Amino acid sequence: MPGLQYLAFIYAYTRIFKRSPAEADMRRHFEVTAPSVHQMVITLEKAGLIQRQPGEARSIQLLVQPEALPILR
Repeated sequence: MPGLQYLAFIYAYTRIFKRSPAEADMRRHFEVTAPSVHQMVITLEKAGLIQRQPGEARSIQLLVQPEALPILR
C-alpha cells in the first residue's frame, strides 16, 4: 500500500517537530502535487489509519501503532 510511506512520514515528522505535518510538508517530501497529497490524506482517513480535526491545521493523528509502520524512505 503506497499510503504506508505517508504514515511513516507523519510518524517521523511528528516525533521530530512535536506537531503533525502540513500537506505541504508531505508534498515537498514525496515530490508530488498538492491534489495527490490531499487525496492520500482523505484515503488514509477513510481507511481509519489517521484522524483529523476539521478546520484545524496540522491536526493529523495516527491511529496505527508505530511498530506496524515501514521504514521511511
